[in-house]
Amino acid sequence: MAWVFLIVAGGLEVVWAFFMKQSEGFTRPLPAAITIVAMIASFALLSWSMRSLPLGTAYTIWTGIGAVGAFLVGIIVLGEQANAMRIAAALLIVGGLVLMKLSSQG
Repeated sequence: MAWVFLIVAGGLEVVWAFFMKQSEGFTRPLPAAITIVAMIASFALLSWSMRSLPLGTAYTIWTGIGAVGAFLVGIIVLGEQANAMRIAAALLIVGGLVLMKLSSQG
């Protein structure tokens, strides 16, 4: 169950990052409120996952899901630049996440 909490927490990190951008510096109330609620939920789920997962594994996976997810949302939803170097960097992050997951199974 810890892994489920962690994956959902990472997804919520993407949500709050997107809505923080949409809040325009917390000047728009609805996106700002969504940001805060998603942050709290993300931190709570991360905390629950850390009850049984190692700190380094949980935090790395959480931030990696958030980083790659925000990268993808930026490209797909916000029309941000997708060049070879940015894509390679995202793939390296994903590779690191896979290795972290595999290293924590044993």
